Amino acid sequence: MAVRDALVVRGGWEGHIPVAATELFLPFLRDAGFRVEVHENLAVYADPDRMAAADLVVQCWSMGSISDEQAAGLVAAVRAGTGFAGWHGGIVAAFHHNAYAQLTGGVFVHHPPGFVDHDLTVCPDRAGHPIVRGVGQVRLHTEKYWVLTDPLNDVLATVTFDPGPDGAGTAEPTPWDRSVTLPAVWTRTWGSGRVFVSTVGHRLADLTLPPVRTITERGLLWAARQK
Repeated sequence: MAVRDALVVRGGWEGHIPVAATELFLPFLRDAGFRVEVHENLAVYADPDRMAAADLVVQCWSMGSISDEQAAGLVAAVRAGTGFAGWHGGIVAAFHHNAYAQLTGGVFVHHPPGFVDHDLTVCPDRAGHPIVRGVGQVRLHTEKYWVLTDPLNDVLATVTFDPGPDGAGTAEPTPWDRSVTLPAVWTRTWGSGRVFVSTVGHRLADLTLPPVRTITERGLLWAARQK
């Protein structure tokens, strides 16, 4: 098996447990033939040679700031073929930066307070996709992300927001007046690179749920540079 190169970039808000969350997937990546290098800051994004050598970047960095140089370096690497992947706030609630948002194809806007019961539903027309094949519907009790997304995304799974009580044990109704279904797992291409995003993963209990872990692990492999 040819050795591939993965960068794991983690940090930002500790509420999304970036170290513990990424540690879950390091053995999987190594078993899949990746040489893994962990970075606790964003400086590597501004290193064009190192980024060009990476087959995959796994990011778990929430509520941070990225410089123009770092964002440009990340975007350029993905356009040239480096894969980019992540979950939850570590990828779609990371940075307020236009180039970064265009890369990921989605931006976190809101979630109901607390954890709520809801279903992650694989899109019927994407059921054969290698990331979600055999998964179907997954019952979750966690944050449900309301996201703004690019219509160019290939949406693999969705969540639905319903009008009425928010499901978090309060009497406050949701502000929307009818049900709305939003993307929760998607892929996209950016230049020659592949991008995988899952909005599920606030806590370790979410990421270790077998179907969620399966989707996430398959997504990391799918995004990696194709040899």
